[in-house]
Amino acid sequence: MTKKKKKKLEHEQELIAESEYAIECENLVKIYKTDQIEVVALQGLDLQVKKGELVAIVGTSGSGKSTLLNMLGGLDKPSAGSLTVNGRNLLKFTEEDYMIYKRNTVGFVWQNNARNLVPYLTAVQNVELPMLLQGQKERRARALELLDAVGLSNRLNSRLDQMSGGEQQRVAIAISLANNPAILLADEPTGSVDTKTSDQLLQVFKDINEKRGVTVVIVTHDLRLAKQVNRVVAIRDGRTSSEIIKKSHAEIMSESKGWDNGEEPAPEEQEVSEELVVLDRTGRLQIPKEYLEALEIKGGSKVKADLDLEQERIYIHKAQ
Repeated sequence: MTKKKKKKLEHEQELIAESEYAIECENLVKIYKTDQIEVVALQGLDLQVKKGELVAIVGTSGSGKSTLLNMLGGLDKPSAGSLTVNGRNLLKFTEEDYMIYKRNTVGFVWQNNARNLVPYLTAVQNVELPMLLQGQKERRARALELLDAVGLSNRLNSRLDQMSGGEQQRVAIAISLANNPAILLADEPTGSVDTKTSDQLLQVFKDINEKRGVTVVIVTHDLRLAKQVNRVVAIRDGRTSSEIIKKSHAEIMSESKGWDNGEEPAPEEQEVSEELVVLDRTGRLQIPKEYLEALEIKGGSKVKADLDLEQERIYIHKAQ
């Protein structure tokens, strides 16, 4: 290694150590261009994920969630804005930087198992493969450890066609951890399995997050699954639009109505969710479509609206 490369590596390691965030996106833009049209997949997305978090990204088809995941995984490049992962700005990456990043920083789990697994290899051989390509030693011991971590120590020598969909996805998770990544990205990892298997896979992700300290980001359309993780971020029209916060029913009642009689609210075991709209750093606010329709404001049109500030609330009215 040359002195210049060594100095660069030391500087990057300092940045990683200093940052409390695993992922920081600011005004992130992604535009896909063809000969005739431009498609804006992300239009100014803001997101922060702390190291060691377990986060779900939700949104409808076309909202931009998979585009975001591909950029976090180094599979696609941003058009504009800022994307920093472990203290490193991906917009400044060279092709070599991207190659090293994909090998060492992130692990990826796809919904389609064919992208994760080699069908004619056994489970343990599949997990060994990325380590073999990296020239790692003691590959078998590492592969056995990872398969045990995902609950497959009894399926070491099974091939793809001998395993269920859930078991195949567990092998895929073990493969994604083979090179000890700091961040694990999962694209609809439970999209092709039943509810029981989905819950089991989520528990595997939770164990990886809690026991290994790996930052986990899961893209999913399954709100039932999403609400079981630490934090849920919703994307709408290529922007971060809201976060779903888990609270007890008593907490929400206390915050919304107040408890002026001096009595504490009765404890509630039931946990509910409250969706909070995200206001970005430039003051932009994404208003849900159903709210705009109620005000007869068409999305995409530059309709003027009146704003009123009353105490601690902002009211929006259609301009007369």
